[in-house]
Amino acid sequence: MSGILGVKVGMTQIFQENGLLVPVTVIKAGPCVVTQHKTKAKDGYDAIQVGLVEAKGPKKVTKPLRGHFEKTAKGTPPTRLLKEFRVESAADFPIGSLVLANIFSSNELVTITGKSKGRGFAGFVKRHGFGGGRATHGSMFHRAPGSIGASAFPSRVFKGSRMAGHMGNKNCTVKNLRIVKVDENAGVILVRGAVPGANGTYLVIKKASS
Repeated sequence: MSGILGVKVGMTQIFQENGLLVPVTVIKAGPCVVTQHKTKAKDGYDAIQVGLVEAKGPKKVTKPLRGHFEKTAKGTPPTRLLKEFRVESAADFPIGSLVLANIFSSNELVTITGKSKGRGFAGFVKRHGFGGGRATHGSMFHRAPGSIGASAFPSRVFKGSRMAGHMGNKNCTVKNLRIVKVDENAGVILVRGAVPGANGTYLVIKKASS
């Protein structure tokens, strides 16, 4: 199994065996339940679909998702969050079986994807890190964008220009984060460094490709 779904709990710091104090992100990894098989004969590839088991999940599942579960995983409580993971053989993971945090081990590298914090509408200085204009002698040009295009040619603003706009709230991926500790009993993994999103953000944790 190459990955699991989880929820970001928050950040803390722990001492390693060598006495080094390192920042870690606490992630509640799983439990996840296998909800569907994808096979090479039918779908062109081998994969399993898993859902993140949550306390209030079945109450908040939409009717289309309930219909999906009735078709692919009848008898399994429906979940809101679903994700596919490639496997060598889907038959090795029966429908309704659990995927837990013990698929990972300490000192293993993982790739984590989540949705970054939304910052709303931000100016170009905050959004792109521009330096701004002079802040002395009444210039009134402290955080103004300045020229964004010539009027004669090309008489328009080029697409992709770095300007003010919606900041954050996008899918972000951080590669090669190292697992410091795996707590199988609590279903928690500690990852060195920061991961995208606020506390409570859903995450996709995959084993780093070798």
